[in-house]
Amino acid sequence: MEINQVFGYVGALFIGVVLGLIGGGGSILTVPILVYLLFVNPVTATAYSLFVVGVSSLVGAIRNIQKGLVDFRTAIVFAIPAFIAVYVTRKYLVPAIPEEVFSIGDFILTKDIAIMLFFAIVMLVASLSMIRNKREDSSEETKISYNYPLIIIEGILVGVITGIVGAGGGFLIIPALVLLAKLPMKKAVATSLLIIAIKSLIGFIGDVENLEIDWTFLLIFTSISTVGIFLGIYLSNFIEGKKLKKGFGWFVLIMGVYIIYKELSM
Repeated sequence: MEINQVFGYVGALFIGVVLGLIGGGGSILTVPILVYLLFVNPVTATAYSLFVVGVSSLVGAIRNIQKGLVDFRTAIVFAIPAFIAVYVTRKYLVPAIPEEVFSIGDFILTKDIAIMLFFAIVMLVASLSMIRNKREDSSEETKISYNYPLIIIEGILVGVITGIVGAGGGFLIIPALVLLAKLPMKKAVATSLLIIAIKSLIGFIGDVENLEIDWTFLLIFTSISTVGIFLGIYLSNFIEGKKLKKGFGWFVLIMGVYIIYKELSM
């Protein structure tokens, strides 16, 4: 096994550990690990990421359902437009992007570069969300209310972004659930995992019809990531996830800047 592959599988474990420790964010590293360490094509990497994110989130969602933390009504209202948007994006929008988007002089913006640059921008937004994380947990007694039109619009928006970059979008979903459905923070985090699992796995179905999937590699990578989740959950008994979140936010910020530099300097 080559050294890059070793680092790639260690990265898969790290993704899971981060998810287990801080409840989100780790999945945003899946695409860079697949592209830069395991040399997977960016379009295929975003597809694989949807599967990894979907399975990882499903593991977390099942634990939260057992604890009674998931608000199923909100999850359904948000997930339906989100998974339709992800499926349509993966099945029709991503394949429709031309291999050469545009060129200026010697610079050619290819489909692969465009996807990685858009992904890097999403990473920067996610990192700022983690670094500036000042949201206070709302009271458990707060009456849950639903702004259906805005929840549906947000679901579509998150679905399209998830479809393009293959990341879970928890940093967009959780604030939406707190603000638009008035969910307490604990319930918003728990419910977001179920939404992410549904939309990611259904979005991946759109890829199965378009791409050649290396199932052996994908299942090994996902299994290592899932082991990492349980390791992260165990470590969370000794390490406070909230303190790690800001540090991880800075790491994601640096990674986002690195991807922009790497793609534009190629």
